[in-house]
Amino acid sequence: MSLIPPSTAPAPRPRTISVTAFAVGVLLAAGAAVAATAVYYELKPSPGTPGTVTVTDDLGRTVTVPYDPSRVVVLGPNIMDSMFRLGLRSHVVGVDCSTPEFGGLSGDYSPDQIQLWNLSPSMCVEADPLVVEQLLNLTPEVVFAATIVSVSDVETMSATFGIPVVMLQPASLSGIEIDVSLLGEIFGVGPAASALNDQLSSDLGNATLLATNLTNEGVAFPTVLVTYSVDSSGYWSYGPGTFGESLIELACGTSISADATLPYPELSPEQVLVDNPSIIVYGTGYGLNESTYATGMFWSDFGAVQDGQVYGLNSNYLTEADPTMILLGLPALIGILHPSAS
Repeated sequence: MSLIPPSTAPAPRPRTISVTAFAVGVLLAAGAAVAATAVYYELKPSPGTPGTVTVTDDLGRTVTVPYDPSRVVVLGPNIMDSMFRLGLRSHVVGVDCSTPEFGGLSGDYSPDQIQLWNLSPSMCVEADPLVVEQLLNLTPEVVFAATIVSVSDVETMSATFGIPVVMLQPASLSGIEIDVSLLGEIFGVGPAASALNDQLSSDLGNATLLATNLTNEGVAFPTVLVTYSVDSSGYWSYGPGTFGESLIELACGTSISADATLPYPELSPEQVLVDNPSIIVYGTGYGLNESTYATGMFWSDFGAVQDGQVYGLNSNYLTEADPTMILLGLPALIGILHPSAS
């Protein structure tokens, strides 16, 4: 669950704290075609440099990287998800971690992820702020980083130590597929990347088809509050231009925060009470459960709570722009909002 705080929200280390506001790449609405972002990356051999590939990353940076690097540091669970699914775990020598007081490895990765991906504390690189010494001790050939890492830190490290850094923070749903293709090119696993993208395209197509069918049948999309954290002031949610809002739209829901003035607004309890969402979905894991959200003011007064329309969903499914978000998170959210269609 990679949470990156925006400048307008509190910015302590996320996951193990109560306020987890973050800024991630915007995901486009349902039906975005891969062809529309086919030029998202530029891949070409580097002139006069055998065994390298030059890419344009998600932030528009041009980076030359070794072909099929054997020592990679991954700073972002979303990237680690793609690496594992492409059979590239053996290339990874380091991953992002919270500071020790915020849980270290378990502050950034769930127990299931740690076990499935065979991660260990010895791989830890504190990413916020970036502890360069820890990264250098792992002698990486390349670093793949999400915007959980400060871009200025990345630029400084590259300039000082000559380690190429590729920023992988997809700006659209199809961008996730493009990231998968990029990794396939860098590591020479194109067939595996194509197979994974076929799965992703299928799930995105199913969501688009559901939206069309429900609309044609005149089925109203339920109003929903999707919240990933709570504190004494309210419930943190997703505003316009964020991947969370796009996920809600893809799952055929109507977010009560869709018209917020901030991308990651904190909705006051009074506002939620007035908007009265028919369904509430809250992120779980990293110390968060329904009891956490129930500490918020007016929780027991919300109509969705009184009607039993409150559902927990793995925070990783909601907060990481990766294949798992499409393959598991999107269908899970659809199942909550439209159980008869699942």
